[in-house]
Amino acid sequence: MGAGGRMTEKEREKQEQLGRAGTGAAMQRSPVDKPPFTLGQIKKAIPPHCFERSIIKSFSYVVHDLVIVAALLYFALVIIPALPSPLHLAAWPLYWIAQGCVCTGVWVIAHECGHHAFSDYSLLDDVVGLVLHSSLMVPYFSWKYSHRRHHSNTGSLERDEVFVPKKKEALSWYTPYVYNNPVGRMLHIVVQLTLGWPLYLTTNASGRPYPRFACHYDPYGPIYNDRERAQIFISDAGVMVMSFGLYKLAATFGFWWVVRVYAVPLLIVNAWLVLITYLQHTHPALPHYDSSEWDWLRGALATMDRDYGILNRVFHNITDTHVAHHLFSTMPHYHATEATKAIKPILGEYYQFDPTPVAKATWREARECIYVEPEDRKGVFWYNNKF
Repeated sequence: MGAGGRMTEKEREKQEQLGRAGTGAAMQRSPVDKPPFTLGQIKKAIPPHCFERSIIKSFSYVVHDLVIVAALLYFALVIIPALPSPLHLAAWPLYWIAQGCVCTGVWVIAHECGHHAFSDYSLLDDVVGLVLHSSLMVPYFSWKYSHRRHHSNTGSLERDEVFVPKKKEALSWYTPYVYNNPVGRMLHIVVQLTLGWPLYLTTNASGRPYPRFACHYDPYGPIYNDRERAQIFISDAGVMVMSFGLYKLAATFGFWWVVRVYAVPLLIVNAWLVLITYLQHTHPALPHYDSSEWDWLRGALATMDRDYGILNRVFHNITDTHVAHHLFSTMPHYHATEATKAIKPILGEYYQFDPTPVAKATWREARECIYVEPEDRKGVFWYNNKF
């Protein structure tokens, strides 16, 4: 196993199962021993310029995305109405999909602002992030702080903030009936992609347990400390301003106009956001740790790079460079591909990449990754689906 240590008989059997569940190539489990390298050694392998943030270059991606958004909006408002009836009905789904994908790229840039990866100026990052995220109905500071804690506690069963798996004994009684049949599994995926993001923001669904009700819109909720509460109010104000703008548009052009032009692409943005995050942190080869085993570096490495084809570029490579992003979250996205290539030789078996097509991976993970349980090593938990 090299850096991963010796493989037990039970682990070898599990590896064979993973290979059969994959695309033909075995999906080797991530090692769980403390790595034979440090974060400093990983950083030294990356060219120094990869950590440099450029205002001009960062804004060039904002302008690039917004120009495409504007062009697609022109297509929807001017070109589609001029098309003959059968064609204009077919053109709307094309607009929704394209606009949803491009706006997901805008979402990613706002996410970079929350990590202070946009520029060297925190205030500029927050202003840009607030504007971009509010335009997509995201409470910028609220998510920035909970997401920062996700990065600080990735892979921890007690303190991670998103897609925290449950232990078998914590599952609801109906779980086997949902996951163990194709109809229930498909229903779960559909609900997750359509309602998952708003449910996370409003009820902390799939997040860590808190002693009382947790909501991203609540400045006095348990997610935030006293120093952060004023900025949560600002986040709420940003969403309210955007909501008022949409109300005025609906009053002027009609409710269904807003649905066609804005709401449907936003649903696609939300679906991509949930799916990307889910697949980055849910995989049979990824471990989770309790407090007896968890440490930051192993937790940060317990994430999966994926291949979304041409959408890797549209999504600013958040999909296929996520391991590097978790190690160095202030690194700009436009350097992440180069950094990923540089760190692979250092990480070795600790680097995880799965080329399985996204649709197939989503179905497999929904089938295989239902709960976590320890196997041979107390404190290290692996996904399972046996009831």
